[in-house]
Amino acid sequence: MRHSSTGIPALVLIAGLSLAACSAPGSTGTAGSPAPTQSNVETSESLPPTEPADDKTNEALAAGAYLSLEDYEKQVTERADTAVVLFFHADWCPSCRATDESLTTAGVPAGLTVVKIDYDTATDLKREYGVTQQHTFIQVDRAGSQLAKWTGSVTGEDIKAQATQG
Repeated sequence: MRHSSTGIPALVLIAGLSLAACSAPGSTGTAGSPAPTQSNVETSESLPPTEPADDKTNEALAAGAYLSLEDYEKQVTERADTAVVLFFHADWCPSCRATDESLTTAGVPAGLTVVKIDYDTATDLKREYGVTQQHTFIQVDRAGSQLAKWTGSVTGEDIKAQATQG
């Protein structure tokens, strides 16, 4: 599935470029990968190889995460083996706030990455995934293609149960 010119897969290309720059001799930066956005990149397999993560890093990633889009963009490669779910959140939405509080206090189950997307400002992503209301969840694959779409989940366990069905 190809996407338009903005969205999740283009950041995969940016991630590859970022990783290449961070691994240059004399570089003092840390390797991080932006979230995929739309581009001609079909899968994250086209990214340059990265160094294997140490055991502590693998444990932290396996624990599940609730991330801003910016933070996810830095970890997209490392989170590729988790179920990635975009959460279209609005601060003014009571059910969004309830989910946000649950994810913040109770945490996110292992193997799940929830990416908080600002419903009010993410116009291109809403258009790409056909999101017409806040509190919408979109599970995406490594290339940013939609695997599942639903509304109404409140807890990390609810989200993970829906994502594994998609």
